[in-house]
Amino acid sequence: MRAAVLHEIGQDKLEVLDDVEAVGFGPGKVRVRVRATGLCHSDLSAMNGVLPQPAPFVPGHEGAGEILEAGEGVRNLKPGDRVVLCWLPACGACPACKRGQTQLCLAGFMNAGTPNFKRPGGDLFGFAGTGTFTEEVVVDAGCAVPIPDDVPFDIAALIGCGVTTGLGAALNTADLEAGSSVAVIGCGGVGISAIQGARLKGAAEIVAVDPVASRREAALKFGATKAVSPDELADAKQQITAGEGFDYVFEVVGRSATARTAYENTRRGGTLVVVGAGAMDDFLQLNMFELFFDEKRILPSMYGGGDVLRSYERTIALWRAGRIDLEGLITHRVPLAEINEALDQMRTGAALRTCIEI
Repeated sequence: MRAAVLHEIGQDKLEVLDDVEAVGFGPGKVRVRVRATGLCHSDLSAMNGVLPQPAPFVPGHEGAGEILEAGEGVRNLKPGDRVVLCWLPACGACPACKRGQTQLCLAGFMNAGTPNFKRPGGDLFGFAGTGTFTEEVVVDAGCAVPIPDDVPFDIAALIGCGVTTGLGAALNTADLEAGSSVAVIGCGGVGISAIQGARLKGAAEIVAVDPVASRREAALKFGATKAVSPDELADAKQQITAGEGFDYVFEVVGRSATARTAYENTRRGGTLVVVGAGAMDDFLQLNMFELFFDEKRILPSMYGGGDVLRSYERTIALWRAGRIDLEGLITHRVPLAEINEALDQMRTGAALRTCIEI
């Protein structure tokens, strides 16, 4: 089958090969025909080494498709079922799951070190234990979450990561108050989803911050009340909050520099929500006096900060009701053969979300 492969960490191009085979099928597993996958910035971060990932590997973790085959012991899935791929499934038995913090379950990461694919040249890993830039993938049954027939594959793919992450950061992690002031730094697909979440919660002011003009324009269509470049953030802070700072600031980039900017633009007693996934050697510096004196809450948000399956259901319900726009997030649709052009568009900020149709 066809798959897009990164041979070495640090390469910026993928090679689309037709000699890849999905492996590992057996009891408790399912084989999924991938129909659509989103291109997420985390895929780029894995390719360039910001996020840890063994190579060679097949990128992609935001996918949807159909069950081709269900292994022994799989009772809730059968061939033909439509599913979204969950890259961080909950085991239901670990301490995090028992506490209700299923987004912190480590079971999914345990599979990340096992090859998902092979080709004549050797084994291949799948990013985050999945690897959706391919025609078929074998995953644990818990990674394949059934979706209703009325949810298109491209929409379902977005729900698998970006939308759940951004929307959940506002609804679950921040649980922001109506009438509050909000700034979102980084307005790709995840940041736009955080903006939609802030709008749902009744934020009075939502400032979108991004260096790319097209993303700023898009943010206004999704609920931002103002869109500025990073250089204009200080003026927006002065105009909207009289210089005090925003009630909530979302950092959706994953860099210490933008996290520091987010902290400085959060009011005393306000909330900084860290959504972006950054590098292990990129450190955010805070002095002990400001940490004590400002009493700002710093809340990391992992995969939307809530139960993933419940978040999927909620997102579908909000989409059906017309409360959130998911179709508008997909600004480019390309076949797998054009994956490298899609990567370039993401690097330049030209696309909110690109759907790879497989």
